[in-house]
Amino acid sequence: MEEMNDSLAFKGVAERLTLGITRILENMPGVSDVRFVEREPAEKRSLLSWEQKNTCILPEDLRDFYLTTDGFTLTWSVKLDNECVPLGYMMINSVARLCPLLQPVSLFSLPNAPSLADLDWEENGTERGLERSPPAPHFDSRSRIFELDSCGGNGKVCLVYKNCVPGIVAQQSEIWFLDRSLCWHFLTPTFTSYYRLMITHLGLPEWQYAFTPYGPSPQAKQWSSLYQPLTFSCDVSLTDPAGDCYLNKLDPTKAFKGKAKASAPKKKQPTQCSLGSTAKSQGSAGRHGGSKR
Repeated sequence: MEEMNDSLAFKGVAERLTLGITRILENMPGVSDVRFVEREPAEKRSLLSWEQKNTCILPEDLRDFYLTTDGFTLTWSVKLDNECVPLGYMMINSVARLCPLLQPVSLFSLPNAPSLADLDWEENGTERGLERSPPAPHFDSRSRIFELDSCGGNGKVCLVYKNCVPGIVAQQSEIWFLDRSLCWHFLTPTFTSYYRLMITHLGLPEWQYAFTPYGPSPQAKQWSSLYQPLTFSCDVSLTDPAGDCYLNKLDPTKAFKGKAKASAPKKKQPTQCSLGSTAKSQGSAGRHGGSKR
């Protein structure tokens, strides 16, 4: 009896973690093998150890997430010619795998070997055509970057601390996407906003590229148009009381409700009387026309 209660309790936690998206996916045509990996909560000492090691304070929402589950993995496939093909992939690294993107230089590396810091340059969002984008992170000591998701090799979603000073604990963080050309693209100011964004896009391939100037590949666009992921509007009023122009307005209680099909208005069929009157009027018009000749 106790085991049954524990399983029901965890099922409720899993339902809250996935915002009910597993049920939505299972009811989609062609979707199969929806899997959510169950994880135990992270220990508080592991979170404190991570903060001390990396001289950063975890955001409160990310800390609460790790105290609920140590990472997140949800996958789903589609059936093509009676074969299951993996498609959707949602992942957030565990605390142990929340590693710095910029690893320290090894003693065994070549002395003149290039590093990511050599590729760094001064650039802001307005120069890239992204007027509302904040200044991009740097690959040097000015930023502390940690990998949240490897995106299946299509890039990296990172937890970024900017304006860092050596020896001083960093507190303010943002979520950025690093594409395969090593260009930065701003996603959200908080982990909660990114988490909802990931769930909303169903973990479809290259969904992060929707927030880049060039967008996803044609194949990824086809998958997106097939499963029509929910999207949120980036146009937020500047008079937001919170003063956050990047605030995610997605409401998870309303985001996954099915759309009711709008019934098309029925065309009014002409009656026999109207057809008869039309024919009579045309006939009389013909007779009048003939009399004039």
